[in-house]
Amino acid sequence: MDTALLILLTSLAMLAVILQLMVLLRPGGAAMAPEQLAALRADSERVERTLREEQHAGRAELAQAFHQWQQTLHRFGSGLQEAQEKQGYVLDRQLEKMRATVDEKLQATLETRLAQSFTQISERLEAVQRGLGEMQSLATGVGDLKRVLSNVKTRGIFGEAQLAALLAETLTPEQYLTNAVTVPGSNARVEFAIRLPGGSDAAEVLLPIDAKFPREDFERLLDAQECADIAGEAAARQALIRRIEAEAGDICDKYLAPPHTTDFAILFLATESLYAEVLRQPGLFERIQAKYKVTLAGPTTLAALLNSLRMGFRTLAIEQRSSEVWQVLGAVKTEFGKFAAVLEKTRKQLDQARNTIESAGVRTRAIERRLRGVESMPNPSDEWDELDVGFS
Repeated sequence: MDTALLILLTSLAMLAVILQLMVLLRPGGAAMAPEQLAALRADSERVERTLREEQHAGRAELAQAFHQWQQTLHRFGSGLQEAQEKQGYVLDRQLEKMRATVDEKLQATLETRLAQSFTQISERLEAVQRGLGEMQSLATGVGDLKRVLSNVKTRGIFGEAQLAALLAETLTPEQYLTNAVTVPGSNARVEFAIRLPGGSDAAEVLLPIDAKFPREDFERLLDAQECADIAGEAAARQALIRRIEAEAGDICDKYLAPPHTTDFAILFLATESLYAEVLRQPGLFERIQAKYKVTLAGPTTLAALLNSLRMGFRTLAIEQRSSEVWQVLGAVKTEFGKFAAVLEKTRKQLDQARNTIESAGVRTRAIERRLRGVESMPNPSDEWDELDVGFS
């Protein structure tokens, strides 16, 4: 507003000067008087002085406005700086909180992951430790088994235990004997003997079963086959054949005594590989069966034979129970005949009672015909009812 006023005054002063010049330079105009010129000059000086004063005042106002504007800018800058500082402080606090939250979450996540990792590692280590313990136990068991199989007596116990397990799984304890004497008057005891039924009046018949495990001869044969030693293989095979025949002859001499026993015995070979190797020898199985009355059997063959014997025992039990059932049916038939006689007697008595009741009915009807003309007597209960009414 001050600047506009200054411009207006300057314009007026210039306009006055221009008018004066126009008056002075007016063509044909008369010369101005000295008083007019002095007045005009005084006016010009006054206008110029006024202009200078206004210009000075305008400069002062402009300087004051600029100073105020500068102070305003300084206050605005100070307020802006304070606001920035406050906002920066708030942002710093928020960032600090966010940093603390992120650190806590990261720490919790890290601790959880580390705990899970340590747990998994501990479980894996425990599993590895258990596996090592099982491997040590297995190694100990293998060593024990090796020591067992390296001892002749213990190898016999191994075959005997396997045979006992097969018998226990297939037959009942009453159907076989353990360490039985099969030959009367002899001290030789066979490992197991199956109790077979005899004839109608004969006692039971025993089937001897003995387990053998010629480990050394069989291992020498396997070693020779692995080394492709033809001569060693032939020698080991002949030694195995002689060992099997010797065991069969021993069983025949010690445990067979018909009719107390069957006319054959069973030689149980503890492993399928040993049994298969013996069967591969041409004519060995038939020769032992014909010469020594001994049948060779592996685990699978003996299990099938025992299952057949179990079915035979069941058939025999069914036959025995069938005779018992037949006797029971005969007794029931006799009792049923007696029951029929009693039932017939009861029917006759019922017919007689029915006839008696019919005769009583006929007599009752005859009495009713005779009494039709007789007047009926009043009911005593009705008389008592009338008396009760009179008293009330």
